Amino acid sequence: MAKRWYVIHTYSGYENKVKDDLEHRIESFGLDDVVVDIKIPTEEVTELKEGGKRETKDAKVFPGYVLVRMELDDNSWAVVRNTPGVTGFVGIEGKPTPLSRDEFDKIMRRTERKAVTPKRMATNLEIGQSIRVVNGPLKDFDGQISEVMPDAGKVKVMLTIFGRETPVELTLDQVAAIS
Repeated sequence: MAKRWYVIHTYSGYENKVKDDLEHRIESFGLDDVVVDIKIPTEEVTELKEGGKRETKDAKVFPGYVLVRMELDDNSWAVVRNTPGVTGFVGIEGKPTPLSRDEFDKIMRRTERKAVTPKRMATNLEIGQSIRVVNGPLKDFDGQISEVMPDAGKVKVMLTIFGRETPVELTLDQVAAIS
């Protein structure tokens, strides 16, 4: 019988635990030749944190789901289905439905993508240039650029607030040059 990829549903957040438990159960039941691979689809995600810092981490593509490549029979089904944290197989009318090769390839292509790091933002803004804030809580204030941070997508601007010059950090989409 052919080994196919099946999708199992798990409690969200327990995917890694289910994978570990399933690997131990497969070994203890001697099913190494029946259940041959387990994957948790993840992709690298870059988040922009406070202060313009970037943090790259792996995020699950389908939280609550694990892919299992196996030869489906009553014994292998029972071992996988009765693993703690597994709520069932994905399928029609309770019958596990294997992924087509095309479906599996699409899922894995998504997980193999490299993290797209935002390119340095092009800006025509320069230190000393006059700008107007065009959106946000400081909309319609005028000021002068004191620092340009294209990697973070920000500028530091000196705005006159309550009669005092105040440095304010704004994103590039919040300002427009005054000509």
